[in-house]
Amino acid sequence: MFDPMHNGHLDLIERSLRIFDELIVAVVANPSKQPLFDVKERLEIIDEATAGMGRMRITSFDGLLIDLVHREQADCIVRGIRAVSDFEYEFQMALMNRKLRHTVETVFLMPHEKYTYISSRLIKEVSSFGAAVTGMVPTVVEERLNAKFSRK
Repeated sequence: MFDPMHNGHLDLIERSLRIFDELIVAVVANPSKQPLFDVKERLEIIDEATAGMGRMRITSFDGLLIDLVHREQADCIVRGIRAVSDFEYEFQMALMNRKLRHTVETVFLMPHEKYTYISSRLIKEVSSFGAAVTGMVPTVVEERLNAKFSRK
């Protein structure tokens, strides 16, 4: 998740902060997915992109999200859903998380309509071919994508 962060992610963070007293933004360390940005870079990007938002912490984890939720003593997971195809996967994950920890709820939020087509996968793909992603990602992400792909 957040590889790279895009404006749909920012939209969900901002809206979640209106709903919850505190928000934990969690970055999974999953090297099998071969991320473009490593965990440290993603944490730095999120920190810069969300500077001044307050009432939130940024952390990383490996393993199961539900275990992080338990360690942090959180009681809710917020997940973004852009389309029906997202819902099918997220619904299964929510039910599995409920089975593992029945006290944890999952809340699904839809991004603003202008971000529904944006995904980290598409951002990486179009950026790798030199296309501009201005307006789809925070400035810090655009700068890092440009630096990352100019070296290749």
